[in-house]
Amino acid sequence: MKSRTLDKNPPDLAFGTFSRNAPWLIDPAGIPWLHGIDTLRDRTRQKVPQMTRKRLLPPGSRVATITYQIGLASLKWYLTKRHDNRSASRRKLSRNMRVAFEHLGPTFIKLGQILSAGEGIFPQELVSEFSLCRDKVPADSFQVVRDTIESELGRTISDVFLSFDPIPLAAASIAQVHPARLRTGEPVVVKVQRPYVKRLVNKDIAAMSWIAPLISGRIPVATLANLPALIELFTETIVEELDFRLEAANMLDFANVLARTGQDALVVARPHPHLVTEKVLVMERLDGFEWGDVEGMRAAGVDTEEVLRAGLRAFLEGAILYGVFHGDLHGGNLSVLPDGKVAVMDFGITGRLDDSKRSAFIKLMVSALANDAIGQVDALKGLGALPPGTDSKKVATDLRLDQPPLDPTKMDVDQLAAELKDITKALLSNGVKLPKELTLFIKDMIFLDQAVSILAPDVDLIKEISELFAYFYERYGDQIADDLGISPDDIPAIDAEGIKTSLMIADPVEKLTYNDLKARREKLWSKIGGEDPSTPS
Repeated sequence: MKSRTLDKNPPDLAFGTFSRNAPWLIDPAGIPWLHGIDTLRDRTRQKVPQMTRKRLLPPGSRVATITYQIGLASLKWYLTKRHDNRSASRRKLSRNMRVAFEHLGPTFIKLGQILSAGEGIFPQELVSEFSLCRDKVPADSFQVVRDTIESELGRTISDVFLSFDPIPLAAASIAQVHPARLRTGEPVVVKVQRPYVKRLVNKDIAAMSWIAPLISGRIPVATLANLPALIELFTETIVEELDFRLEAANMLDFANVLARTGQDALVVARPHPHLVTEKVLVMERLDGFEWGDVEGMRAAGVDTEEVLRAGLRAFLEGAILYGVFHGDLHGGNLSVLPDGKVAVMDFGITGRLDDSKRSAFIKLMVSALANDAIGQVDALKGLGALPPGTDSKKVATDLRLDQPPLDPTKMDVDQLAAELKDITKALLSNGVKLPKELTLFIKDMIFLDQAVSILAPDVDLIKEISELFAYFYERYGDQIADDLGISPDDIPAIDAEGIKTSLMIADPVEKLTYNDLKARREKLWSKIGGEDPSTPS
C-alpha cells in the first residue's frame, strides 16, 4: 500500500476506475481480506436454505411481535375496507402494512424496499406504498460505534484515526457511516455495522419464514406476491450485506468492470487494503453534489444529460458483458463530483449473473428492443422468472404480449380493472416469480426512470434508446452475437414500435419525453383514483 500519493495518474487506474487523487493504491494481490473471498461468498449464500427452512413450531418470541404488528394492520384494514372501492381498499391495507414494517425495524424496512421493486408483478398499490419506506433509523451511540471498531480492528480508535466525527453522515438499518481522518492524514469514511443487526435479521427471517405460508392467499395484496418465495429472495439479498468484506470486494469488482469497458465517467471509492472486516469498512472519501442538486451541477458546468447517459451505459455494460451490476441504485448511493464524474457508493447489494443468466439477460434486452414477445418469455425462463418447462408461446398469448398494446389511458375504470385482473390471473397461472437478479435490475430501472425526470426530463426517450442500442451494437456486437449463439448479422434491428409497446403507447408518436410519460401516468392514476407513484410525497 502507498499512502497519500500525489500521482495524478495512479497506476491502479489500470485495474479499476477510481479517483485520481489516490489516498492509497489498490493491489488486489496484497489485500489480506480479499483472500478466499469467493469461498466466503459461496458459504454466505449456502446459509439461505437453512435460514428459511420450514419449522413446525414458532421460532421464538419475535413471532409474537411480528404477528401483532401485521395482525393489527390487517384488522384496521378489515374494519374499514367495506367503505372503500377495490383500489382504495388495497391502498389502505398497503399503507397499514408499510407502517407496521417501519415499527418492526431494520429487517422489515429492507423487505419493504424489495416489495417496492416489484412494479408490474406486485399490486401497484403495494409497490407505490412501500416505495415510501425510508432506510433511516436513529444512530447508535458513539460508544457502541467505538466498541465495534476496536473489537473488529483490534486497536483503539485513536491508534487508527487522527480524528473521528461521532456524528454520522448517514444512519441506515444495517450500518451507519462516519467521517474520519487516518493517522497518516487521509480523509476517509467509516461504515460501521450495528452490533445487533445480524442477530435480529436471523430472528426476523426465521419468523417471516414461519408466518408467510400461513397468510399467503389470505390477504389480497399477498396473493400475487408469493410470500414464501419473496422471503427467500429477501434473504438472498440481505445476507451478503451483513459482511463488509463482501461489499468491499464488490467495490473492486465493479471498479474493474468500469476500467475494462473504458467507462471513466463513474468512479468507485477505494476500500482500505487493511481496514476492512466483517463489521467495519474504511474507504476513501469522495465529496460531490447530492444526486438531486441539478442546479448546483449545472452551475458548475456539469452536463446532467450526459451524466445520465454514462450511468445507464455503465449499468448495462456491467450486466451484459461481465454479469456484475450495482444492485441498489438510489440517490443516497450516488453523488456527482465537480468534474462531472459520478461517484458510486454502497455495494452491499450487487447483482451477479453467471454466464447462463447473463446470456438470458442479453436475450431479454435484445428481444424487448426488437418487439419479440416469444424471445422475451424465453429469456425470462433463462433468468428463472418462469418454470423451465413453460410454453413460451402460451405465456406470450396469456399476457397478450403478441398483440398490439392496449392504451390504459383510453380505458374506462371497469375495462382497466378487468385488464389488471386478467394479467394477474395469467401471471399466477404461469408461475411467474422474481429471482434476485431480475428484482435488482427492475429496482435499478425504476430508479433510472426517476433519474430521467431529474436530470433529463426533455430528452427524446425513443431517440436515446435507439442510440443506446447502436452504441452496444457498434462496440459489442460480436460479443453479444457470440453470447446469443448467432451471427452478428442476425442481431435483430431495434423496433421503435417495440419501445412504444413496452411503454404501453398505442398512438403514433415520433418523439416521447419523460414529461410526456409523466402526463400519461397522471392521467392513468387519476382515472383509477390512485396517486402517481412517481410524484414525491
